[in-house]
Amino acid sequence: MAIPPVSSSTLQGIQRGMQGIRRNAAELAGSSALSAKFPTKDSVRALVELNAHKHNTLASLTAFKRGDEAIGSLLDVLA
Repeated sequence: MAIPPVSSSTLQGIQRGMQGIRRNAAELAGSSALSAKFPTKDSVRALVELNAHKHNTLASLTAFKRGDEAIGSLLDVLA
């Protein structure tokens, strides 16, 4: 069983997070909830998902940075 490199997993996480952010932003921009007095169930769901996608994307980005730093440190030791 092969273990995929950290960079491909984290980049995939970043891409999925950005897709989710775009989808939720489009839902919010296209809804009539922005002009409503009270938020609708769909707009609240989209906002919660938007926040979750933001955190997932930031976590993937942090993992990517840490992997890059680890590889850099390993190369420094081997050089």
